[in-house]
Amino acid sequence: MPPSPQRQPPAPAISAGRISTLLAQARLPPQRGEARLVAEMLAGVGALEPTVEEAALALRTLRANNGIPPPLPEVDPGLKQFIAGRLETASLAASAEELTLLTRRFASLPEPTTAALGQALQALRRPAWRAGLAAVMAEQPLLPVRRTDVEGALETIGVADPSPDALLSTLRGAIRRRLRLAGSPEAAASLAAEDLAAQQGKPEATLEGIAACAGLAAQAFDLDEGATARFVAETLEAERARRKALRDAASAARKAREEADRQQKEWEASLVTRDAIAALLGCTAAEAEAWIRARRIPVARRLATGRGRGAEILQFDPAVLASLRPEVAAWRQEAAPTGRPARSRVEAPGAPPQRVANAVLAKAAAMDRFVSHFTTARALDRRITLITGPTNSGKSHQALDRLSRAESGIALAPLRLLAHEFREALAARGIQATLVTGEERDPVPGSRFTAATVEMCPFNTPVDVAVIDEAQLLTDPDRGHAWTAAIMGVPAREVVVLGSPDCIPLVRRIAALTDEPVEEISLERKSPLRAADEPVALGDLRKGDALIAFSRRDVLELRSELQRRNRRVATIYGALSPEVRRAEARRFRETGEADILVATDAIGLGLNLPISRIVFSTLEKWDGTARRALHASEVRQIGGRAGRFGHHEEGVVAVLVGAGRPAAIKLALGTVPAAPDDLRPRVAPDLAIVTAVAREMGTESLYATLTRLQRAVLRPDDPSYRLADISAQITIAAEIDKLDLPLATRWTYALCPVDSRDYGIERLARWALDHTRGHKVRPPEAGTLPRPDTAGPLELERAEKTYKRLVAWRWLSMRFPDTYVAAEEAARESTRVNDWIEAVLASHPARGGRHAPERPDPKARRKPGPLRR
Repeated sequence: MPPSPQRQPPAPAISAGRISTLLAQARLPPQRGEARLVAEMLAGVGALEPTVEEAALALRTLRANNGIPPPLPEVDPGLKQFIAGRLETASLAASAEELTLLTRRFASLPEPTTAALGQALQALRRPAWRAGLAAVMAEQPLLPVRRTDVEGALETIGVADPSPDALLSTLRGAIRRRLRLAGSPEAAASLAAEDLAAQQGKPEATLEGIAACAGLAAQAFDLDEGATARFVAETLEAERARRKALRDAASAARKAREEADRQQKEWEASLVTRDAIAALLGCTAAEAEAWIRARRIPVARRLATGRGRGAEILQFDPAVLASLRPEVAAWRQEAAPTGRPARSRVEAPGAPPQRVANAVLAKAAAMDRFVSHFTTARALDRRITLITGPTNSGKSHQALDRLSRAESGIALAPLRLLAHEFREALAARGIQATLVTGEERDPVPGSRFTAATVEMCPFNTPVDVAVIDEAQLLTDPDRGHAWTAAIMGVPAREVVVLGSPDCIPLVRRIAALTDEPVEEISLERKSPLRAADEPVALGDLRKGDALIAFSRRDVLELRSELQRRNRRVATIYGALSPEVRRAEARRFRETGEADILVATDAIGLGLNLPISRIVFSTLEKWDGTARRALHASEVRQIGGRAGRFGHHEEGVVAVLVGAGRPAAIKLALGTVPAAPDDLRPRVAPDLAIVTAVAREMGTESLYATLTRLQRAVLRPDDPSYRLADISAQITIAAEIDKLDLPLATRWTYALCPVDSRDYGIERLARWALDHTRGHKVRPPEAGTLPRPDTAGPLELERAEKTYKRLVAWRWLSMRFPDTYVAAEEAARESTRVNDWIEAVLASHPARGGRHAPERPDPKARRKPGPLRR
């Protein structure tokens, strides 16, 4: 589609937000209305892309004139003629209006050089060029444009008033230069297609977009017309084949799911209660009851009645009952049928796999005897030491001291960041430990110590001491099962469990299930913690404060607001990688580059920071389903980060003005931890359990296995355990179930950490399809990144998403290295992206009004709290 010539808009004015950012960098925060007046002053002299120095000079001039903008400088005819001559010498043509603006701009400055005039003229024209490029991009929806392409195009425009066609040509040239860095036409086409999909907010580009991206990639590598046509055709053919394979696999998986669900519903509908047994077997009701108690008659399903613990309705499969009828005579001849029958399951001949009784599947999975799965741990004479205490009580220090005195050991942390910190803490004690996380391994030859994440707990290699941190996460609905498995199954003679006092009843319950002794050690906080008497205004935050929000958007908005107030800020939130979080923590903790920390509750787990005061920007959070008030345990966990021992005499916990009552903080800090309503530990299936259930069902369907496992392997009223949420694994299984991959491989894919909000499951299915077809899966790439101090929220979010994709890719690479090749390249790309994100967070935006959120949008969402001076 050719660009419309009439769409070229005029040059925009300078935004007041952009001026505010520049003045904040100059440590001259503007008063009300000053940023707008400065913007008008600079626009009047043609400084449409002002520097920090120009903005600062304009503000000082405004203030010297009592807040009244001075009149525009008179146009000096001599200076104007001089500038025109210099430009003509450099073969630069300027309009009369441009000459006037340049004359005013340099009226009070030294005689401009030709280079300075050229730069000023380009800066004068660039806003109009930028607007023209935006109009072109709006009419070219298939162009995979990044902001770096726009900036590159702006540097190469050589005429004052380029036509839309010229702007389009320049923009295409910038895109081709970027794509050439991909290394090959195939890689460039793939990168362009990903950019286009992200630009359109879709999981993948349309076929038309794929063709356009392939054409650009071919041009980037100077393929001739014929080669370009062949490359585009081959790319489209391969993409159509891939999409057809995905559609076929999805269709087959959908039909299999529907059939499995249909058979399950039919089977459940066919079940009968104990009242029907006598008629089906030709026996008396008393005989039926006796044979049920003797387990001659298998129970197909147990339904809780809701009338009290243990009350249930037993259901039986009539097909199984029919197959048992020939055995009735033999049963009657037995004097007193006792004990278990010889056969473990009976089913009608030819019955579909789904008709296996729930009791049979539960027996195969043995999740009601979960503790017995850990044979190595059960063979050891283990003892559990539970060390509890509030934040800043020295739990980790005491545990690591104990670990360092052992001959061998492992430290298990909830996050990769904390696994690194455990490793460093052991190194400080003279012990070199191997690092093991989901996406990385860093072995130390000969070492008998390991620092790992909880999910990577080894269950077969005995050690002397194991440390398991943050045991209060046993209650976490998503990850609590990992702590259950670690505490029950880590093969250590001494298991040191750390956590807040909230975890005490949960750990006691697990110890009772393992039948192991527990030594309990309770520690007190090393420095006092108190609630502030008054709320804190945003302008009253001081060095050493941490401002807490509960979403990435809130954190970035508060960060921008503080930067406009000339405050130096470090930032930590969940979407950041461990490396970036550590770098931001270092800026706040060690280097002095940041006075204030703005963070989410991500700081509540293990980060040791010299925070003097925790200030909550809100006392509510979105928990994934609803907005709710913070729990007292959350206030204690986060607030406890204030007043680190050895740095501050006390810790203070406060709330931002307008965000809540200080009395609520005081009440939460003073509450005593209460035992959870349900003390049963969460458990999740592993490969052995999934395989056993699938084998018993006679199926290779992961979806059917997991859905039946979810229903059958643990009764809702099981006295010992409750099943963890496996809905995410079921969702992934539904997408990849009909790909020609072994059950164990599909189960591994189902465990991969993907972000469903970034089309992670769809991307995972594409990778799994390539795995099925024997293709190599290349790691994701971030491509060319803009200069950090010019990056805005969209570029930052894109980089964060790329990092998450790299995490998933590297996780799979650890498990399928023959398919997910180029692991070192992926590691380098992860480092590059992390370094760039850290550089963005460490910088002030150079163009705040255009690229960074200057003020929270009241229409977009509710503010975390009023921002008061």
